[in-house]
Amino acid sequence: MACPNPPRGIYLTYIIQGLILLAAVSSILAGEYFLGISAGTAFFLTMTPSLMTRNLRLCLPWEINLLVAVSFYLHVMGHVGEYYVTLAPYYDKLTHLVSSVTVALIAFFLALLADHQGEIRLTGPAIAVFILTSTLAAGAVWEIYEFAVDQVFGTSLQLGNTDTMSDLIVDLVGGAIVAAFAAIVLARGEEHRFVRFFTEPPSGAEPSEIMGDPIDPARSR
Repeated sequence: MACPNPPRGIYLTYIIQGLILLAAVSSILAGEYFLGISAGTAFFLTMTPSLMTRNLRLCLPWEINLLVAVSFYLHVMGHVGEYYVTLAPYYDKLTHLVSSVTVALIAFFLALLADHQGEIRLTGPAIAVFILTSTLAAGAVWEIYEFAVDQVFGTSLQLGNTDTMSDLIVDLVGGAIVAAFAAIVLARGEEHRFVRFFTEPPSGAEPSEIMGDPIDPARSR
């Protein structure tokens, strides 16, 4: 599927990616090799959505790509700019909130994709549960990553049980926000505004025709 020409908003993503790459280079030049490698890894991870969808029959909205880039940028600058320390604990919680909302939105799109292709039939409550569990699972994996890095490199990414649990609670809040948003979208029958990203427009069809396709009443929730 050939995705439509990207809107101007996608250039915000490119700017954020450039800032992450700049942080990686500056860290390496300053002799902070661990931070440089971490920032470089984050830069490549921001490209994951585009690389994964390039050969698939779907196009993620540019806002998702931007949120992914912003999530990694906040994390990188938390270490490179030492904001995790100077703005503790608020900066860390902001990073977790933005990241959890990003993961939750991706989970929402995946649920709609699976339902649209007929692979899995999901009700509104099932989609909400999927969003929450996916967000919490991603948060748990992140906490395991921080624990492993602390054990191997002697860093202090985790500051005790209270810090870890509060991070997971913030992750839950981010997931709940998106789950509520998904519930509203499904209740209004507006999932077609998102499903259009998953289907290749028929030849000669106008974008307005695709966006205005009615929803099958049999599939309404």
